[in-house]
Amino acid sequence: MAHRLATLVTGASSGIGAALAASFAREPSRVLVLVARRTAPMHALAEEFKNRFGTETQVIEADLEVPGAAAQLLAQIDQLGLTVDTLVNNAGFGLNGPLQDMTLARVSGMLQLNITALTELTHGVVPAMRARRSGRILNVASIAAFQPCPNFAAYGASKAYVLSFSEALAIELETSGITVTAVCPGSTSSGFHAVAGSDRSLVAKFMDSAETVAEQAYKALQNGDSVVVTGWVNKPLPMMSRLMPRTMLARITGKLMAK
Repeated sequence: MAHRLATLVTGASSGIGAALAASFAREPSRVLVLVARRTAPMHALAEEFKNRFGTETQVIEADLEVPGAAAQLLAQIDQLGLTVDTLVNNAGFGLNGPLQDMTLARVSGMLQLNITALTELTHGVVPAMRARRSGRILNVASIAAFQPCPNFAAYGASKAYVLSFSEALAIELETSGITVTAVCPGSTSSGFHAVAGSDRSLVAKFMDSAETVAEQAYKALQNGDSVVVTGWVNKPLPMMSRLMPRTMLARITGKLMAK
């Protein structure tokens, strides 16, 4: 029996991931697959989506910080008789503070999640998308991707990877029927700053809602845009990063990111 098409959303238990899941739940043609470490919030979302939209939702518990978890996740989805037609790489987190004050294990876990798992999931779903000549990939980057970020050094670098990877892949796949979009949110009311330890930073005072970010990201994906910067406060930042000396930009960013 042929596999059914599915939309996979990682980091779907809260924040931007949950808001993105709500956007895709409105598409009745696909099964919605929600993935995160915490299953209770995702089951609540699945029930809500069933009642509101009639959406069929599968909930999978997975910790994508663990090496090999991405491949295991794709195998589980295959066993459910599903093939990923839309991939939403949202799972990720940041760490705020000087690099030497962080444990190496925590930094490595962040890079595994923000970079490696995202790349592995993308690599895993693209072949079937190419065969069908249809597919959508949405990668959640950050405005931190546009400049060096003292006090968020490794996180900013990981999101610079996501942005560069997405822009390059969009061109590689532009004749294949697959669209690739990188969404670059600024400070968002999503629990990110609490996890990162940056909830007292200056940048945390200017936050968009997760729903606003999701709405703009979903629209950009539907339009086939390769990059979207969400939030009116954040729109000028990519231009500033091109015009301002990098050292000066990094110093300003460091002050904004400081605890």
